[in-house]
Amino acid sequence: MVSVYAVLGPHPRVTTTGAHQVGIDFGGHRGLVREIGGRAERHDAPPGSVYVTGVSPITWLEVRDPTEALEIYPDRALIGSAEVRPSFAVRDGVVFAVASRLRRAHLAPGTLTDIEASTLAHLLVRHLMRQYGTGTGPRPAGQLPPGSVDVVAEYTRAHLAGEITLDALAAAVNLSPYHFARSFRATTGMTPHAFVTEHRLMVARDRLLRDDASVPGIAVSVGFSNISHFRRLFRRRYGLTPAELRGTSAARA
Repeated sequence: MVSVYAVLGPHPRVTTTGAHQVGIDFGGHRGLVREIGGRAERHDAPPGSVYVTGVSPITWLEVRDPTEALEIYPDRALIGSAEVRPSFAVRDGVVFAVASRLRRAHLAPGTLTDIEASTLAHLLVRHLMRQYGTGTGPRPAGQLPPGSVDVVAEYTRAHLAGEITLDALAAAVNLSPYHFARSFRATTGMTPHAFVTEHRLMVARDRLLRDDASVPGIAVSVGFSNISHFRRLFRRRYGLTPAELRGTSAARA
């Protein structure tokens, strides 16, 4: 498995996402223009949108917004001769979790062991085959049923400004908190708490770049009542404080 992480400003030049990859747009875009097989389309993509390519690459013709994206090229030896169904700007909780963990490894080299990387690679390929391919094998013991992580992600987005408890997440998929926490990590490689925090920070970053609201106002809007804690987490994740991110974006513009 190979992953490529990129943070770019708005760019008019043509870029390409290769075939046989799964990527995630952490930043979100409006008025994005893509071309596949000679056909161009314009669309909006919220933060966390997932793109799965088959045999055809994606050509990006117009990117008006800053980009924070990660592309993952799974090990073809794990996939074999199977093909996946191309999907564009979809929600996918498992891909979000795996990509978030890989992004953290790009931002802090040395934090992902070989065993962890191998585990993520197998989790991702198994999910791709079931979600976008023809895989119909039995669910590995200890993992959540298909679609459960997406239910958790949807609940998280709907309640981002408020308190999100382990009990509430478990109830959303009809499991006990203990069983849910163990199965969620086995399915995604990430704890429920980390999953929620990654969503909060992703949406906060997008709002900081798009909205005129104050930093404390944005922090509260994504569930951080302690503003100092929000600033620490944000800087640890992105290497910049919220105010510095806004300053960098303004300078590029």
